[in-house]
Amino acid sequence: MPASAFEYALLRLVPRVERGEQINIGVVLLCRQQRFLGMRAYLDEGRIAALWPDLDLEPVREQLIAFELVCAGSATAGPIGELPIYERFRWLTATRSTIIQPSAVHCGLCDHAQVMLEHIFQQMVLAPGRVATEVGGSG
Repeated sequence: MPASAFEYALLRLVPRVERGEQINIGVVLLCRQQRFLGMRAYLDEGRIAALWPDLDLEPVREQLIAFELVCAGSATAGPIGELPIYERFRWLTATRSTIIQPSAVHCGLCDHAQVMLEHIFQQMVLAPGRVATEVGGSG
């Protein structure tokens, strides 16, 4: 199988926009040729608490769950969840001023979109030497 083009964006936690501080907490990847739209997220509670000790993570978890439902095309995501994968990706990566913000969209080539998603997640979201035990959780 020839390499397929993919696009991805990092999801960043930005609790106080005015300070400009952020932590990468996830990645969303689209590969149209493979009909793949996937997302991985992880909240490193220790790193987050070091910068924002009073941050309530429950609304962050709720927003990540909503993103996951849209990504999966779940009927519980409402009309956005029913859109084609390309449009759901554009919705997930649209500029927003909420506590979770996407990076610019980047592109590349891959043989297997799921493997590339995991690679980007490991390289760009997890701290060196860290292993995520569950999506959206601490570990």
